Amino acid sequence: MPRTTAEKRAAFRALHESGCFLLPNPWDAGSARYLEQQGFKALATTSSGFAWSTGHADNSVTRERVLAHLRAIVSATDLPVNADFESGFGKDPDAVGESVALAVQTGVAGLSIEDSTGNEAEPLFPLDAAVARIAAARRAIDAQGGDTLLVGRAEHVITGEVDLDETIRRLTAYAEAGADCLYAPGIHTREQIEAVVAAVAPKPVNVLVGSASPLTLDALAAMGVRRVSVGGALARAAWGGFMRAAQALVEGRFDGFEGNASGAQLNALFGTGHPDA
Repeated sequence: MPRTTAEKRAAFRALHESGCFLLPNPWDAGSARYLEQQGFKALATTSSGFAWSTGHADNSVTRERVLAHLRAIVSATDLPVNADFESGFGKDPDAVGESVALAVQTGVAGLSIEDSTGNEAEPLFPLDAAVARIAAARRAIDAQGGDTLLVGRAEHVITGEVDLDETIRRLTAYAEAGADCLYAPGIHTREQIEAVVAAVAPKPVNVLVGSASPLTLDALAAMGVRRVSVGGALARAAWGGFMRAAQALVEGRFDGFEGNASGAQLNALFGTGHPDA
């Protein structure tokens, strides 16, 4: 029997209480259903993976399309879904709060808010503004029951400034503003990860592993990481295979189809999937 939204949110929160779990990122209903069948305990959307599937660059899809995408992923799986909700689709706190309320209504079990502006000249919101946006997201979630997990993201590292002190300053401020889980995409060394985990303890930390890495889930767990996501990496893997096969066709070759999943395999995979809404 499918779980209710409340049950999925409770299960998602429980995953953050101890241990370390993998949170893979599907980009459409099919990839979500496949990952569910592989035994993962929760999923997260990827703004980049979804954007590419619509022929757009990351962070250029409208709020309405993202909300529709969240509803589609939530409907496709019985697993809790964490929403990559970009920068909250609003520059001021009130606008962020309005958008977060709409995201909560899609049935997601969690959502993340970034502190990036999308402006190359000033890539991050000033800290006080970023904190106000997290606080607005917290109020919007609490107004609807408070069981949706709020993730505060510090984008400082991936903007090119590897200043761990500033990253930690931002993450601790987001924790104090009401974030349940903290996330700094781009940190990857043991020293960086352990410093972040210690700084925000006892709140859980998400680490992104978006490319081939010598790290393992067990190693990250030993560092105190509570959850690991892969961002757009699975979507990029799919695009890589597609692009190689398409390039072979351009060159008049068909060997790019080697290793493809069979139609029978895919039909069997989705034959017992959730019915379309």
